[in-house]
Amino acid sequence: MKIFLVLILSAIAASSLALDKCTVLRAVKDSGLGGYKGYTAGDYVCLAYYASGYNPLSHNSPGLFGAFQISSYWWCDDGITPGRKNLCNIPCSALQNNNLVDDLQCVSRIVHDPNGLNAWDPWKVNCKGKDLTRFETGC
Repeated sequence: MKIFLVLILSAIAASSLALDKCTVLRAVKDSGLGGYKGYTAGDYVCLAYYASGYNPLSHNSPGLFGAFQISSYWWCDDGITPGRKNLCNIPCSALQNNNLVDDLQCVSRIVHDPNGLNAWDPWKVNCKGKDLTRFETGC
């Protein structure tokens, strides 16, 4: 019974941290990333949707953190990944909340590299070259 209660409370806590499209879109626009390196605000919102379902606690794969599923090998410090680079100079735990400012600063650093948003498979598969209007409207 105790384990069941812990699981239920964990699920409630995780769902309370989930963001929505409009929150992510506002954060992207506020960050000035829309238009940076030729990517629209819709590109970033689409990425967050397909990477994590807008959930900063999503852990779709080991070593990926936050709403944008940022890699602990290259970009953030999880304290355990061998050979980590931490090029965003941020603890991965800082990406696991509703404040997207630090997430988007790191995303900006990643996009600055030659791969840009191609660094994310969810973006390449689901967003690249697609009509992203639905990610930029309705807010």
